[in-house]
Amino acid sequence: MVIGGGIIGLTICIELLKAGHRVILVEPGDVGGKQSASYGNGAWINPGAIMPISVPGLWKRVPGFLLDPTGPFVIRWRYLPQLLPWLARFIAAGRSWERIEKCAAARFQLCRDTVEDHLALAEEAGVTSLVRRSGLHFVYRDRSEYLQNSREWTMRIRFGLRVSEINQAELRQFEPTLSGDYTFGASIDDGAFLLDPGEYCAALERLFISRGGERVCGYARRLNTEQDRLKSVQVDQTTLDCDRAVIAAGAWSATLARQVGDKIPLVSERGYHVVVEMGDDMPRNTLMPSDGKMAVTPTSGGLRLAGQVELASVDAAPDWRRTDILLSFARKMFTSSAAQKAKVVDRWMGHRPSTPDGLPSIGTATGCPDVVHAFGHGHSGLCQAPATAKLVRALIDGTHPPFDSAPYMPQRFQ
Repeated sequence: MVIGGGIIGLTICIELLKAGHRVILVEPGDVGGKQSASYGNGAWINPGAIMPISVPGLWKRVPGFLLDPTGPFVIRWRYLPQLLPWLARFIAAGRSWERIEKCAAARFQLCRDTVEDHLALAEEAGVTSLVRRSGLHFVYRDRSEYLQNSREWTMRIRFGLRVSEINQAELRQFEPTLSGDYTFGASIDDGAFLLDPGEYCAALERLFISRGGERVCGYARRLNTEQDRLKSVQVDQTTLDCDRAVIAAGAWSATLARQVGDKIPLVSERGYHVVVEMGDDMPRNTLMPSDGKMAVTPTSGGLRLAGQVELASVDAAPDWRRTDILLSFARKMFTSSAAQKAKVVDRWMGHRPSTPDGLPSIGTATGCPDVVHAFGHGHSGLCQAPATAKLVRALIDGTHPPFDSAPYMPQRFQ
C-alpha cells in the first residue's frame, strides 16, 4: 500500500508495479487535484535543484522573517512556539558550507536523472506533450548578482550539469518583453518543465490503473502491526490487509511515521501560486528572477508564478496577500501591456513537507521493517520523485540501492 497520491506516491506506485508487486494507492482527493502540492508547484523539472534553504548566515535574517509579512520567507508569529524546535535544527543544518556541500551532493543524487526519468514516464503515460525540455533560466539585474551565487553555480558545474551564461543582448532576444532591469542570465541547459502538473499526475494515475494498480479513496488513519510486522492499514472506517506500506503522504506523513517508531521533524513549507492570462504576450521561457526567487512558467493554463515560503500550521488559513506579491512581480518583470492587465485565473496555496536539513526521509521505519518512509521533499518533490521511487523499490525488494541511501535515513533525526 502506497499512502499518498502526489508525484512521490505515483512514481513509487508505477515503480513497484514494474517490480511485480500488487499495489494499492490510498489518496483522499482527486489525484492531481488542488489539495495536492503536486498540483501547485512551479512545474520545474530541475536537475540542478541542489541547494537547501538554510545556508550560512541565514540565522541573522530570522527576525526579519518574523517582522516582514510580505517577504519571500515568512514565519507566522502565533505558530512560532511550535516551530522553534524545527527552526533550531533548520538553522544548525546550514551553519557551514561544508555541511551545505554534503547536502547538495545528496540532493543531486535525487535530481541528476530527473528529466530523462520524467520523459520516460510521460512516454509510458502517453503525455510527452506535457514535458518541455527547453532549459531553466535565472535572470539577474547584473552579473555581480550572479557572482554572489557563484558557490551554487560552481557546484552544479562540478556535478556535471551544463550551464550557460546569457548576456544582456542575448537576454533581450531570448525574452523580448522582459524588463530592462534584468541584464544578465544563466541557464541550466538540460532542465525541463511541465505544461500542466495536475494533468501529468492524473495521467500517471491512469497509467497505474491500466497496469493493474488499485486506487482507494480515503485517509490512512492507522498502521496496524503485530510483533513489529505490518498486518493492515486502517483507511477511514475500513481495514485493508497489506504486507508492506510506503508513507508518502506529504505534510501529513509525520503522524503515521510516529506509529512505527520515528519522530520526524516535519513542517508545512506553505507555498503559493497565481496563474494569469497574457495571451500571445506570455513569456516563452521559464524564468526565475534574482529579486523574486519564484518560478515563472508558461503553462497550458496561463503564466504560473509560484514560490514563497511561509511557515505555519497546516490548519492555518491562506494569506492571499502572498499571491498579490507574486502578481506584482509579474507586472514588474514584463513590459508588455498584457502583463500590466493580466487577468488572474487561478490562486493556490499548498503544503510542501519539509525537514530541517533539506533532505527527505527515505528509509525503513525503526519500529517496523515492513514500512518505508518517502516524504519530506520540500519544494523539490517533482524533481526528486523518480529517484525516490527507485530507492523505495530497492528498499522493499532488498536489492542494491541505485545510490547511497544513508543521507536520507529516518534515523538521522534520533
